[in-house]
Amino acid sequence: MRDESEIRDQYDFLTEELESEEMRHEGVKQMFTYYKRALGWVLEEEHM
Repeated sequence: MRDESEIRDQYDFLTEELESEEMRHEGVKQMFTYYKRALGWVLEEEHM
């Protein structure tokens, strides 16, 4: 299992990528949104 800092780094990276101008293609944007959401759920569950 990855540690929290590694997961947070990935989450922050995906957030930046999702907001970049290069992410205009809707399919790619949607995929990153789902992945970002899943990482958020993992972080929430670990803190409950």
